[in-house]
Amino acid sequence: MEVYSTDGYTSLSQLADHELALPVTEKSNPLTRDIDRADPEHIVHLLKVCDAEIFQGDGERLSNKQTLYSNSLGQTLVRLTRKVEDILKDPEDSLIVISGCGTSGRLAYLLATSLNGLLKEMGKEQIYSYIIAGGDKALLTSQESIEDNPQQGAEGLKKVCEGKKRVLYVGISCGLSAPFVAGQLDFCMNNVDIFTPAVIGFNPENMARNEPIPGWPLTFRQVIARMEELQKRNKAFIINPVVGPEAISGSSRLKGGSTTKIILETIFLSAHEAVSSHKKITVEDIMDRIKMYEQVYKVTYSQSEMIASLVHQAGESLKKGGHVYYVGWSTLGIMGIIDASECIPTFGADAEDICGFINRGYSEMKNKEGDLREFGPEFCISHMDFVSNILPTATELDMVIFLFTQDDHLCEIETLVSQTKERTSNLHAISHDLPAGSDSNILNKTQFASVVNITWPTVNCAHKKARQELSTKWILNAISTGGHILKGKIFCNYMLDLKVTNSKLFKRAINILQKFTGCLQTVCKRALLQAIYDTEEITDVTVAAEVTTHTLMAATRSRVVPTALVILTRNCSLLEAKSQLEAHLLIRDAVVACLPFSHGQTGQSTTTDKGICNLIV
Repeated sequence: MEVYSTDGYTSLSQLADHELALPVTEKSNPLTRDIDRADPEHIVHLLKVCDAEIFQGDGERLSNKQTLYSNSLGQTLVRLTRKVEDILKDPEDSLIVISGCGTSGRLAYLLATSLNGLLKEMGKEQIYSYIIAGGDKALLTSQESIEDNPQQGAEGLKKVCEGKKRVLYVGISCGLSAPFVAGQLDFCMNNVDIFTPAVIGFNPENMARNEPIPGWPLTFRQVIARMEELQKRNKAFIINPVVGPEAISGSSRLKGGSTTKIILETIFLSAHEAVSSHKKITVEDIMDRIKMYEQVYKVTYSQSEMIASLVHQAGESLKKGGHVYYVGWSTLGIMGIIDASECIPTFGADAEDICGFINRGYSEMKNKEGDLREFGPEFCISHMDFVSNILPTATELDMVIFLFTQDDHLCEIETLVSQTKERTSNLHAISHDLPAGSDSNILNKTQFASVVNITWPTVNCAHKKARQELSTKWILNAISTGGHILKGKIFCNYMLDLKVTNSKLFKRAINILQKFTGCLQTVCKRALLQAIYDTEEITDVTVAAEVTTHTLMAATRSRVVPTALVILTRNCSLLEAKSQLEAHLLIRDAVVACLPFSHGQTGQSTTTDKGICNLIV
């Protein structure tokens, strides 16, 4: 059976085979295929059931795939924890480097700075460092093209570790695909007298990216194969539980980011505890800590009704041209900045759509490069910046969400809330550990439009922060994802309007076009290039150019994937495709209107939206 009978199209069975061959991190999750037509309550429910896959046990998955609760993974985490222990006990000339691209690099920054803060409080040497592809600018804005450069990754690692005699390197690449991280892993394996490499990802080894990297002799899969040999001698570590496809296909900021945080904190906080308690860490200890994070998941989603209310309000603001502002304190402010920074590449959002602010700006961030405000308004992140740059033009369409805990400066929060209410009453709060019922309670006095207040059992400071951060991440991910779904930026469960700014995203864009049109890869590539280069005619020279050439141009364009999709589905010119998109308020509606198999000869819809997704996926 053909999707279309015309040459250049492929069969439904071939499309199904294509989907099966995709890495787990790029697959469509069958749980969320109708998320684009869900109301806020159902969106949150679907995110909840999808996130539950993080904690599925061995009996719920194929036996040849590790899960977070696999004994084999637990043993690997114990061995790596002991490597961290050794460095903590004898830190002289030693370093622990955490590295990644995009979300992974932002989490590397958060963990390294937080762990150094713990060591500083104890009067001990700070031994953690982070690397993010694109430098500190990438903490706040997308710098995804750097992800494709393995040489730059290796040079950055070499520079950070200069003069060190012992380095534990942890590279994060959710899809086991980032060339930047591959270059660093390879550098470590060429210098095993100093470096011990570890990698965190969420595909089986055989699904690591196996495509040639321009200007480099290896693929990521070849790097992983070499690590497998070193792992047998305890000289390398591969940590790759399978946690299932993302709620939004390929959006590793969701489950990938959450699981990365869980794993890293499990390793490092366990090592810190082992040193202070002089207790040997066991697999059971590791599993108990993972169960603690599972409890965080349950407690967070017990607030689903209130989270759905925030999703609804975010959708209303974004649809009507308003903005969503996260105003946070301490590391919750950082969680807001991280979530906001991810919306531009994921949803093709404008930089102003969702923004994050933190109480003391860069002095609170504690990033390596310090104050970045000289690079533009999107780097103005302090509460003072919020007051001076945002509040004067804020309206009731703008949603402001305050992020704080009982340990933050409540008087300062109350003052800023009062200032904000002079401009808009669309104020909301995500808070932790605030006692309920008191008339003096800030949640009662400030009269937020809605409040998600989560209380946690009494634990030590590091554990409390870890819980608050992960819980806040899940809530903010729901708000930004749900808000953009309601704005029409998702079709079925695919990122319809993603920014094509690196080779991974270029390939993902072509996969999306194949799925929704049934066209051959070569046909989809030409349509995508038409949209990227804004031209009707694509030469063979352009087609043969390096992917990096295309992604650099794509970074300057908008709506390239929707435009290519309309070109293919309507078999029309670039000009007509752009006109079709402009005729619809929502990109999703424009694409639905163009899908041939959703309309009969009269132009009336003959297939439900959910049916369309089931036909294609």
